[in-house]
Amino acid sequence: MTVLSILKRPGAWVPIAIPLAFFLYVMTVVTFIGVSHSQDEGVGAHLFQLWLVSEPFLLGSFAVTWLPRAPRQALIILALQVLAALAGCFPVFYFRL
Repeated sequence: MTVLSILKRPGAWVPIAIPLAFFLYVMTVVTFIGVSHSQDEGVGAHLFQLWLVSEPFLLGSFAVTWLPRAPRQALIILALQVLAALAGCFPVFYFRL
């Protein structure tokens, strides 16, 4: 089984797509609106918090499913998922949002 064949499954690409979408969202807001430290967090912050809680479960379910079947390919995809999660968290922690 190849990395690309596993990456076509939702369990592999969803944990990569969601944090990258948050990264793009936060960078777009920071670019066009700027950094604001208001009391009201807003919908974006609540969605980010929900994603932050669900991401370990998404990564864990992928690891439990694919590591026994194809360990080398699963580790490559798992590394991509972790890097995407770190990229999704980076602007929030960098700008202290």
